[in-house]
Amino acid sequence: MYFASAEEQRYVQRALLPASRRHRVAEELRGWNWYQPPLQPIYAQRLDVSEVASRVCPSSRELYLRRVAGITPPTSAALVADGFLRATVARALVEGKRLLYQYGNACLPRLAELGQQPPGAPDTGALTPEGRRHLEVEMAALHAFEMRRVMERVEVALARFPWLGCDGLALLALPVSVDVRLDGRFLGLSEQVCIDALSLPEAQVQHLRFDAKEEWHRLMTTGQALVLESLYEAPVDVGCVVYARLVEGRVTVERDFHLIDDELRQMFIEERDDRMRLVASEVDPGLPAECPPVCPYLATCHRAAAIPETSGASARAGMGAGVSPMVP
Repeated sequence: MYFASAEEQRYVQRALLPASRRHRVAEELRGWNWYQPPLQPIYAQRLDVSEVASRVCPSSRELYLRRVAGITPPTSAALVADGFLRATVARALVEGKRLLYQYGNACLPRLAELGQQPPGAPDTGALTPEGRRHLEVEMAALHAFEMRRVMERVEVALARFPWLGCDGLALLALPVSVDVRLDGRFLGLSEQVCIDALSLPEAQVQHLRFDAKEEWHRLMTTGQALVLESLYEAPVDVGCVVYARLVEGRVTVERDFHLIDDELRQMFIEERDDRMRLVASEVDPGLPAECPPVCPYLATCHRAAAIPETSGASARAGMGAGVSPMVP
């Protein structure tokens, strides 16, 4: 999922990175300036990146219901399936690296064996038997796709450097870390900000999705880039939203490479402040003009006209996952 094609790499190297050098990000919008406006948080409530970026509810009432009213949305089959699909992609890369470190330049037969081992049926009661069977097929397709990509990259690296050590081989063939966790408190964000993948050498943040393309998805990579900059004081200028879908039994991948520019950074900061203010004020923003069918609080909002205001906040629920078209 996270390995760009030669054409995509050329686009990043010859178009996006030179553009980032020509149009430099304003210094006050770099994450390392978290201690002063406009990045300095003005409220105490910490939010997850997905709670800031998500546009699932146009009025942001889902944030009020979760953080102020203390209502946890029901677990949906789509969100459960999304979690299993994400875990399948991450597990393939992690297990591939494990075999690479264990067997070094003799790892190819082991990688081939791993590629023939499907991940198995998901153990969850949130899906119907038919839904579990469908998800098992999708997980197997994703696993096989990822392992073929891993093997291809390792083969190419070994063909060029046959005596490469395991650590050098891992860096050359699989220069990506998955399920990266970062502390976002400098920016008023969660202590457990999750990045789906962090690619080298240009420190590119990647966000994996299984739903339809939306403009606000770029805010996810923007928030994650700001957190990286706040912690390591190194610029992160390029993000990528990876859209994975299953079409006629085949995995298809579309990558949205983009600059994390001033406009996206300003949008994320403004959304962070607005949503922090919503939680701090404990005022119900009300129903939007139109409720999207994918909102996890759809039944909650339309079962009662209003939710009584209460103090306190419920545990955060992931709102960035969306609904996967790979799920029935």
